[in-house]
Amino acid sequence: MNRITTYQNKKVLVFGLAKSGFSAAKLLHNLGALVTVNDGKPFDENPQAQDLLTEGIKVITGSHPLELLDEEFALIVKNPGIPYTHPFIKRAQERNIPIITEVELAYEISEAPIIGITGTNGKTTTTTMIGDCLNAGMTKGVARLSGNIGFPASEVAQEVTKEDCLVMELSSFQLMGITDFHPHIAVVTNLYEAHLDYHGTREEYVKAKWELQKNMTTSDYLVLNFNQEELRQLAERTHARVVPFSTTSEVAGVYVKNDHIYYLDEAIMPVADLGVPGAHNVENALAAIAVAKLQKIDTPDIVQALRHFSGVKHRTQYLGEVKGVRVYNDSKATNILATKMALGGFDNEHLILLAGGLDRGNSFDELIPSLVGIKAMIVFGETKHKLSEAAKKAGIKIIEVSENVETAVPLAFELADQNDTILLSPANASWDQYPNFEVRGDRFIAAVEQQKLIEG
Repeated sequence: MNRITTYQNKKVLVFGLAKSGFSAAKLLHNLGALVTVNDGKPFDENPQAQDLLTEGIKVITGSHPLELLDEEFALIVKNPGIPYTHPFIKRAQERNIPIITEVELAYEISEAPIIGITGTNGKTTTTTMIGDCLNAGMTKGVARLSGNIGFPASEVAQEVTKEDCLVMELSSFQLMGITDFHPHIAVVTNLYEAHLDYHGTREEYVKAKWELQKNMTTSDYLVLNFNQEELRQLAERTHARVVPFSTTSEVAGVYVKNDHIYYLDEAIMPVADLGVPGAHNVENALAAIAVAKLQKIDTPDIVQALRHFSGVKHRTQYLGEVKGVRVYNDSKATNILATKMALGGFDNEHLILLAGGLDRGNSFDELIPSLVGIKAMIVFGETKHKLSEAAKKAGIKIIEVSENVETAVPLAFELADQNDTILLSPANASWDQYPNFEVRGDRFIAAVEQQKLIEG
């Protein structure tokens, strides 16, 4: 890594732990900073804080005392999930203390060029596809995944070399905390309305996403989804060289024509050869191909990677067949839009959909057009009755109510015939019954594995 001296003997506060804060604190300590960590979780329930204390890092837990700001910190590294409306952060801003997120630290120390990926949907899948395509064809170095995908950027950045690529998934929360962050290649998968509880307005959300390209120059490349008018307009407001992708029209980048994917004038592969279903995954693949081509990866290596790509865990993840019934885990579909996009990749006539979860007060009328023609639907959780009503309006004839994901699986197999597909795509958050969508997905996978044993 680049052993910068920027933070030598400077007082830095790491505000909020979790994976990224823990990594940032250790890195800053290693770079000679005088680090203080402040985390809301009590010390006796906070193994990360306990670990940092043993390394000689000052730790304050259980609350966020405003008087801590009297220590005159040169910098605050904020956990991305903590909003800027937090009283402590607002007071820090009033004192003009610089506030960054740990991806800025990763940029400062990384020897490897950075490929940054953001967007509302498809970030993790696109990031993973890019990593697979690059690693299939790189002759030197490796592509390392990092960021919002679950591997703290400031940790991975310490390990990469000049021959590697740092492929970084970036949330709007992380991007609000950058100053000099500068990817060589950046991707915006799409922009929809999201996280308004954090950003306040759609305009502020889009502004945060667009921060990704603010330091890019004419030597850099910005890969954008030209299916969206908003991104076509934003393309005129960047210094980077824009590489568009589209499933609906021929563009000067990556596009679909006659059911084949093209890069400029070169035919890359048939759409049907992609390893994962769904129109949204075609868009993800186009973005990945654009990045791979910019990185000089040979077409056969790209095709091999995308043909064998079976999805990211909990994101339209293919779990295999049980007695001729295909099974997919899309537990990450925590909102209506994500489920609509997933349903676009399947034949409704042979589909059994499992959905339900936390009731956030919304109706499911927006989902009804995507439900039309579905063979059967099994609903669970707090929204089971609302989803039952939506299913009835869509004309679904078989609607079953189940207790949870685990009990829905055997019921789904009872309803399924050979060549049918069972899809978990809840259209809801998981918090009514599960700690997070990962646990929900893992319970689904375990129930499917149990069914495999029963079916022999």
